Amino acid sequence: MQVIERAVRALAGMRSLVHTEVIPAREAIPGTLERELAGPLKDYMARRKIRLYSHQCEAINFLRAGKNVIITTPTASGKTLAFTLPVMEALLGDGSARALFIYPTKALANDQLKFLAEMDRATGAGSLPRVYDGDTPAGRRPAIRDKSRIVISNFHELHHVLPWHYKWEKFFRGLKFIVMDEAHRYRGVAGSNIAYLVRRLRRVCRYYGAEPQFVLSTATLANPVEFSAKLIGASFAHVSENGAPRGRRFFLLLNPHGGRSDSASTHTEAKELFIHFIRHGLQTICFTESRKMAELISLWSRSELEKTEPGLAGQIAAYRAGYLPEERRELEDALKRGRLRGITSTNALELGIDIGSLDAVIITGYPGTAISTWQQAGRGGRGAGDSVAALVAYEDALDQYFARNPAAFFSRPHEHAVIDLVNSHIRAGHLMCAAAEIPVDPEKDRDFFGGDTLETQAVLDSLGRHGLVTPTPRGWVYSGKARPTEVVSLEGPASEIFTLLCDGRTLGTMDRSQAYREAHEGAVLVHQGETYIIERLDLEDKTAFAKKTDVDYYTVPLKDASLRVTGVLRSGSRGIPLSVGGLGVTERYIGYKVVRQGKTLGVRKLSLPPLEFNTVGVWFTVAEETGEAIRKSGLDFGGGLHGAEHAMISAVPFQVLCDRRDLGGLSTPFHLDTGKPTIFLYDGFEGGIGISERVFELFPDVLRMTLAIVGECGCEAGCPACIYSPKCGNDNRPLDKAASIEILSRLVRCLSP
Repeated sequence: MQVIERAVRALAGMRSLVHTEVIPAREAIPGTLERELAGPLKDYMARRKIRLYSHQCEAINFLRAGKNVIITTPTASGKTLAFTLPVMEALLGDGSARALFIYPTKALANDQLKFLAEMDRATGAGSLPRVYDGDTPAGRRPAIRDKSRIVISNFHELHHVLPWHYKWEKFFRGLKFIVMDEAHRYRGVAGSNIAYLVRRLRRVCRYYGAEPQFVLSTATLANPVEFSAKLIGASFAHVSENGAPRGRRFFLLLNPHGGRSDSASTHTEAKELFIHFIRHGLQTICFTESRKMAELISLWSRSELEKTEPGLAGQIAAYRAGYLPEERRELEDALKRGRLRGITSTNALELGIDIGSLDAVIITGYPGTAISTWQQAGRGGRGAGDSVAALVAYEDALDQYFARNPAAFFSRPHEHAVIDLVNSHIRAGHLMCAAAEIPVDPEKDRDFFGGDTLETQAVLDSLGRHGLVTPTPRGWVYSGKARPTEVVSLEGPASEIFTLLCDGRTLGTMDRSQAYREAHEGAVLVHQGETYIIERLDLEDKTAFAKKTDVDYYTVPLKDASLRVTGVLRSGSRGIPLSVGGLGVTERYIGYKVVRQGKTLGVRKLSLPPLEFNTVGVWFTVAEETGEAIRKSGLDFGGGLHGAEHAMISAVPFQVLCDRRDLGGLSTPFHLDTGKPTIFLYDGFEGGIGISERVFELFPDVLRMTLAIVGECGCEAGCPACIYSPKCGNDNRPLDKAASIEILSRLVRCLSP
């Protein structure tokens, strides 16, 4: 019996172990190229005894044929080689050719630099790969722009480079390939911004006579072709069938929250599992949701092992953002070389940084998406070796649903990635940036900013009335005072930015909505594992003043929300009156709770101006007879609607690639605009970001899952695993679980077959 199998079997008696899935090993599927690689690359592969798998050959063949390609094979399947070989081949054959590699993190960029530099030396391509980002010294930048034929960067840097495109003329004229790794990260608000930034990049390339091919490397998505087309604005060939070998994987589901009086916490259970695997000789990584928990689980594990196995205790470390780059490199190297037996990490190590082959992966709480779950699990068992992955459930809705329904977890479809190109606020910001780069002509630029030139013209006219752009014979040019790239954020629609200060030092920035939630007077703020009290929020200067303080309590904001329907985009019954359209939302933050260990110590009032924004939402009405029946049975109809709303928000991330914090909700026994009992879900961003439209399309699946979440939960009156919400502005009042089940059951029965 192998070491990993013995370690798994030793867990058989754990009461929290609810399921073990054995994912069988798979043999490699070799591939065939339509023609041989260029000589230096062929020699490179032969010296390293590398054979290409089927999906790698498919990607190379597509790229050689001039197609854009999206690759969605799993972690550790060799995607990097699949797109690097044709890029290097193009550079070997054309001395003027250039390539741009874009990565979401600096760590991943520096890791890729090592691989590209090694291949460059081995093949004699003379591509001189270099990283060009915010850390690149000013003195090195001109040489990189002029001589490097492979530039590695990120979108934030590119956002600020494009206005200076004339300095990059030589690079842009020869640009043949743009590679975007971990492309699934570009979704929601950030993805919509990146989609317009890519169009600005393509526009600059066309100005210099270049039409580069795109390669997207991403985790598995439900809609990869649609996603790539929206992100880039071009058609893509899809490579999805993985030909790489895979060892046997044991996947464990553990639920410490089984309703027992002696239930352990998720973090305690993860720590015990971490120690168990290390004691069995397995090199293990434990993923946590926060920097603080990464540090704590590492500390707890070392303290426990010091008593019995001090040698093992010295081989455990934590890894998180916030460490110096050299500290992170040392940890990555120690892990790769086997000097570390265990490491605790945030999702900073989820991405494809080369840390070698691990034996065991522990995931502390469902990460929120299937993509993250399988990427983290994929950190174990690279190649043909066996591995074990374990998901330790939290007490919230999706975790508990999966703990009760393992088959749903292992057979579930991947999420849809959402990109919204309609959000007028995002489009206006990037039109303003584009006008600062090259004069904008709505007709000539229709490929980049939408086929409806009248809409583009209307946005430019609006910007013109505010003095931000000016028409000229060559097109619209930027005429504002501030640099547009400083005004337009890639993280969200352009909005007011608040600065968080402590003793004169800037801790970070946030928008007004986040400041109301997390930086109101009296709020406890956690930043990089440290706790701060907000002493004052200056709305006029847009500054929050914090004081570093150790406290044993936290705060929860309370708010009222109201909304009005401003327009209907689509309607359809599907057996239930369902609509998606514009909503005007007003949120009033009225106070906050002070909480210690789940117990409310007090409630304090806030006096803040209301937040008002226009967004997109989906809503449906509930039949009056349902309300009458629920009231007659002695249940709280309003509490039932409220519980159903909470559970639906929990269910949406199962279908759509988003976080429950991206959505708002409201439920009421009577709404003025519908005249009926109504439940609303809405995008929590100005102008909407496409989530509600996707919920409209997937509504039957969302509704059925919502009923399963609530109906299968073993609690009596409601809990965090079903109808309680950690972000409820009304302090989870009123709630009635039985009424929620009755409402959802009746709705599901009404669904069209």
